[in-house]
Amino acid sequence: MAKKKTDLEKEEIKEEKWKSKLSHKFVMILAAVSILGFIAIVSETIFNKNINMHIHSLWLIVIGIGMIIETQIKTLLKLREQGLTPNNFTHLITLVIGVIAILAGIFSFPHFGIVNPSFHAVRGIVSIIAIIVIVVETWLVE
Repeated sequence: MAKKKTDLEKEEIKEEKWKSKLSHKFVMILAAVSILGFIAIVSETIFNKNINMHIHSLWLIVIGIGMIIETQIKTLLKLREQGLTPNNFTHLITLVIGVIAILAGIFSFPHFGIVNPSFHAVRGIVSIIAIIVIVVETWLVE
């Protein structure tokens, strides 16, 4: 005879299903971004050298790589078989934002000389996503 689950067990399963587990790789990427910010501060205050444009470019590239790592490419490879599901859609959007962030980071290096407001917009969107992830990871997730 099949064992029936109690209401408490059902609630625990639902709660476990909805808990967001953030990859520690992405947390490490966010730490790298913080270190890049501090490098820019040290460079400007101690060495009187402004490297902010380089740091912003590296920042976008690092965040883009982090988002691509979080994409779970295996899920996207099954896109043709499964079709577009809410889970696939989330990973697809994460991949697209990551690729756009990397491209914006590469093209915003001072050596290319491309100044475009869209790079600032990408940096702003990625910043909002990073802030949300940091807040959720540090204060909301147990």
